[in-house]
Amino acid sequence: MISAEELPEIYDYFSSLPGVSSQPGQLGIKALQEADEFPRPFEIANAILSKDRPETLSKELIDVIRFLFELEIAEGNSAAMNNLGACYYEDNRGFEQSFEKAVKYYRMASENGDRQAQENLGYCYYYGRDGEPDYEKAFHYFALGAFDGHLVSLYKIGDMYLHGLYVPKNEREAFSIFMHCIESMNDEAADRVAGPVYLRLARMFFCGSGCNQDFRKALICFQKAETFLYEMVCSGDVMY
Repeated sequence: MISAEELPEIYDYFSSLPGVSSQPGQLGIKALQEADEFPRPFEIANAILSKDRPETLSKELIDVIRFLFELEIAEGNSAAMNNLGACYYEDNRGFEQSFEKAVKYYRMASENGDRQAQENLGYCYYYGRDGEPDYEKAFHYFALGAFDGHLVSLYKIGDMYLHGLYVPKNEREAFSIFMHCIESMNDEAADRVAGPVYLRLARMFFCGSGCNQDFRKALICFQKAETFLYEMVCSGDVMY
């Protein structure tokens, strides 16, 4: 199922698991018997998805990932519900894109209190992924994430003020929100937040939207946006 040449990180990961046989295609019985030493299905599925990006995975590996997440979903793991939904939403690594399935799993996770799933539902309602856009519901779900420190949710609220979606149009409020995202961003959040937010700030400085027009600041923000967005694309962000 796994080629050491095509997917070296995933191959090495499986080879390092306790009880895995050295024979190709063999999973030792010892691995199943010594459950305390073996990672949870959720951990294995996430590990596969995180490695050898952005290479497309085989149908067999996709089936394994889906099976592992569904094992955890049956145990009530809301993060597994969210992550499986994300696979369908993003057309991720070989999953067939299905917004209907993505919304299904996001809703399931949201009902179990998963904040990331609530943020993801905000996206679905914002763009009308499973029907027509519903900006009231989008704002509701983004607010839940923003109040819990999710900067992606916060900058999407900034977008709603910028374009006057559900809330009154207020470019200064949008600019303030985008600046707050940059000022409160840590290294982990930067991977997902910096590129999109710097791009928005660049456009606002360039046009004098919600702030004083400043071409120098616009150029600096465009350059930073390019750097961070390039990293997102290289790591497999299919949307950007």
